[in-house]
Amino acid sequence: MTVRTIIRYPDPRLALPAQPLTVFDGALRDLANDLTETMHAAPGIGITAPHIGISLRVVVLDLDPVDGARTYVNPEIVWTSPEMITHQEGSVSMPGVNDDITRHARVRISYQDVEGNTHTEECQGLRAVCHQHEIDQLDGMFWIRRLSRLKRERLIKRYEKMSRG
Repeated sequence: MTVRTIIRYPDPRLALPAQPLTVFDGALRDLANDLTETMHAAPGIGITAPHIGISLRVVVLDLDPVDGARTYVNPEIVWTSPEMITHQEGSVSMPGVNDDITRHARVRISYQDVEGNTHTEECQGLRAVCHQHEIDQLDGMFWIRRLSRLKRERLIKRYEKMSRG
């Protein structure tokens, strides 16, 4: 397991849609392990392969101290609740800044595990927010694009100032 270099905003690779995986092998398991190590080192609670410059649809979330990190391959949102919630979001590719984003309170996703088995998961709250956030990233939608233009510009200025300082 290796801690990989996280690419930083505004790297243009963060705006590219990631490619689906079709091969479920040792290289995928190694990638999932590297993503887990990199996320913990960041530190963060979620990471995608595009965050380390690899354009593949792989997400790792670590939201439960009992279950530990979970890997989602080719995740897709298949249902969203009409209810919305607002949650503070940020990114390992833009450390030190965050803002409130409004998303669906509950979602159902379909995904594959590292062996290629298909699963569905329905969740709410933080896990639902994280799935939406990371699947946006897989689609090339960096989280700050969910902010108003004014809020986004202020956040970028704050991030640039922190990065210089």
